[in-house]
Amino acid sequence: MSETALGDAPHPARFAGVFDVYEVESTADEVRYYGEPRSDHQSVLRAVAPVFRDRGYAVSVEKNLGEFVLVATERSVGVDGFPTTNVVLFLATVATTLFAGTQWYGIDVVANPARIVEAWPFAAAVVGVLGVHETGHYVASRYHDVQASLPYFIPIPTLLGTMGAVIRMNDTLPDRESLFDIGVAGPLAGLAATVVVTAIGVTLPPVEVGALPVALGYPPLIQLIAAALGEPLTYADPSLMANPVVVGGWVGAFVTFLNLLPVGQLDGGHIVRAMFGSAHATIQRLVPPVLFGLGAYTYYFADGDSVSLWVVWGFLSLLFARAGSADPIDDSALDSPRLVVGGLTLLLGALSFTPVPLILT
Repeated sequence: MSETALGDAPHPARFAGVFDVYEVESTADEVRYYGEPRSDHQSVLRAVAPVFRDRGYAVSVEKNLGEFVLVATERSVGVDGFPTTNVVLFLATVATTLFAGTQWYGIDVVANPARIVEAWPFAAAVVGVLGVHETGHYVASRYHDVQASLPYFIPIPTLLGTMGAVIRMNDTLPDRESLFDIGVAGPLAGLAATVVVTAIGVTLPPVEVGALPVALGYPPLIQLIAAALGEPLTYADPSLMANPVVVGGWVGAFVTFLNLLPVGQLDGGHIVRAMFGSAHATIQRLVPPVLFGLGAYTYYFADGDSVSLWVVWGFLSLLFARAGSADPIDDSALDSPRLVVGGLTLLLGALSFTPVPLILT
């Protein structure tokens, strides 16, 4: 096949020593190279990815019905068209967090639906912290010219109103530096937002406790912020609780801790993979037993509070580990400043941990 027939996509001759191509299919959306790899998938990907990246393509290796295929799609680091799905999910999450906020404020929206807007401080705190976290990832992705989507918020009608937000990366990572920077940017941005939201929340007046089924266990980070400002998180009057804006800070800390678990495609998995290379595989094997151990601890020593949370995350960590971690093209070691930043980020993640985050009331 000629270079002209392939358009901007690279000719198979450019990577003949790595992947022997016997057929090429080209459509408006992708170019598929059928052939035989001369080594394992990851080695093939490391060898061919720079060739495709230079021509404006992202590439992946697939196996379909016994055939190996290099699938190349045009890269675009910008936003193509109006992000309808992102906007709809964002608006839905605003709605569900507003509804969740009415429960923390004790607002009866059944009697007066218009009062839902009174829960805007809670909704702004939760959505704001999550949005800043994901924006950190997005900005770092753009800086390193890595293809990434805008944040997808996840609405769910619970006491928090959301299961968080994610961005989707569909690209090869050029080196450990880009993997580290993208992984660490979200938690650091989210933690900065957590500090601000918590500081605002603890200075706002408390609210009367409604008929909530759970109370929150505050991690050291939230307790330190409140102590630094001389503000309480609990009150002698059992009918009072901290302002629901503090819950936004709690969400930021809790999400940061979970995301910094060093497993799979989680932020912690990216950071530890970038910092320690292949040793990440050994480190992530420790995560599931630790989480199951936390479940056992809460079962025996904390009246079972949060036990289901840690058991669920134990199984999730097994799935994340099985899905694999990101592998950069250039696997050279990180520089010392990034190693220091990575260590400090993981320390902040530890300060965001509490063994009993949810207490049944």
